[in-house]
Amino acid sequence: MAEQTEKAFLKQPKVFLCSKKSSKGKRPGKGGNRFWKSVGLGFKTPRDAIEGTYIDKKCPFTGDVSIRGRVIAGICHSAKMNRTIILRRNYLHYVKKYQRYEKRHSNIAAHVSPCFRVKEGDHVIIGQCRPLSKTVRFNVLRVIPAGSTGGGKKAFSAV
Repeated sequence: MAEQTEKAFLKQPKVFLCSKKSSKGKRPGKGGNRFWKSVGLGFKTPRDAIEGTYIDKKCPFTGDVSIRGRVIAGICHSAKMNRTIILRRNYLHYVKKYQRYEKRHSNIAAHVSPCFRVKEGDHVIIGQCRPLSKTVRFNVLRVIPAGSTGGGKKAFSAV
């Protein structure tokens, strides 16, 4: 069965739990079937989403959320919330009067599926979806750990 951490009983809506047929070829002892899908756009479904036991209706791989619109990359600025991160995007804005660029940034809140382990400083690719809460309109699609790219939490560093 699934990890029941909430007070309400959690289940995937597309999976029938009370099947009387023996599941041949399935994992013995792990429980019934599991619904998962490919989000497309060249993103592979994580192994934890296929083989895991978590239930998350806002997950793009095991829930009922579809990815459409923008696909954005950035750095995880904060991972303190439950299943939500803050993504920081740094960019340069041109000031016409002075003919120079100024540094700016924008913060985007994104939902993190339990199949990902995200820490501060990780490079993250997110995709736009329907509004999941007041501020969250994006879902994490891929995580690139900070150690593999050589970058840290600070984006603008003096060289």
